[in-house]
Amino acid sequence: MKFVDEARIQVKAGDGGNGCVSFRREKYIEFGGPDGGDGGDGGCVYLQGSKDLSTLVDFRHARHFEAERGKNGFGRNMTGHRGEDKVLEVPIGTVVYDDETDELIGDITEDKGRLLVAQGGYHGLGNLRYRSSVNRAPRQSKPGTEGELRQLRLEMRVLADVGLLGLPNAGKSTLISSVSSARPKIADYPFTTLYPNLGVVKVQDYKSFVIADIPGLIEGAAEGAGLGVQFLKHLSRTSLLLHLVDVAPIDESDPAESFRVIEKEVQAYSEELGERERWLVLNKIDLLLEEERESICNDIVKQLNWQGKVFMISAAANIGTQDLSYQIMQYLDEQAMQNEPSSHAIYSP
Repeated sequence: MKFVDEARIQVKAGDGGNGCVSFRREKYIEFGGPDGGDGGDGGCVYLQGSKDLSTLVDFRHARHFEAERGKNGFGRNMTGHRGEDKVLEVPIGTVVYDDETDELIGDITEDKGRLLVAQGGYHGLGNLRYRSSVNRAPRQSKPGTEGELRQLRLEMRVLADVGLLGLPNAGKSTLISSVSSARPKIADYPFTTLYPNLGVVKVQDYKSFVIADIPGLIEGAAEGAGLGVQFLKHLSRTSLLLHLVDVAPIDESDPAESFRVIEKEVQAYSEELGERERWLVLNKIDLLLEEERESICNDIVKQLNWQGKVFMISAAANIGTQDLSYQIMQYLDEQAMQNEPSSHAIYSP
């Protein structure tokens, strides 16, 4: 299935039904008086989260959606039927904007959670409503109001606790396949990851977290080069970023410079994302001589003047990955305790 993480749609709520002008007609009752009923309210348009969806591909071709109009009122004081609501299912993690004003309408983060995106029109009034002591035979009624029409922009942002950053071939896909049951495409050439992958990392019973791998960034990504910048929005919900660096690149490029390239692009894309908690993960140490690993890694850290946490791992050989997973789980637990209710999702297996 093609991965679609953004869609534009038009939604139209139902108009309200018109009020009725009617008078009571019965044998032997000469002046029955008004009995026109009100119209029904128009149906509303809702977006509803669904755990069974993982993409917005359903909106790729069908882009216009309309709720049912309210029925008109009837005589004998009969109210028109309310219009049926239109409920559109979207993936959990969908953010909804008004495409014309760029206003944030809402965020769908729960299964079956609903968000009202277009209000239905209100019912019109029948002539019974206008009866008074001085106007016993009113012939006026009120039409229903129009339902709301909106142009929406839907953006799907994956729900993950941890996000992976790095150049193509830094080992992000290998890491997510090493610590979880996710099986992204892995090869010895760049750009094997074309869309975000999610993996659930089980640390112990009832302790797990979700990790997201996005396509690798390249220099100039903030200006549109490459694929990764299109998916950086998926890291906006994460509590922690892991910045993977290949310590033994096949092209003999400088690992410290590779780190700076990604850092520059992330800062250009979003200052807030650039200030997110980030750990340095030096990957592919199995390609270094055992006696040289520590000195080479320390030299990279020194060049970067890095003050945060550092991990030396080999995702392919499963060196240091278990300790990294435990440290992540501990960090997320601490964050959850500090920020009640929890701002990140911890999934039970």
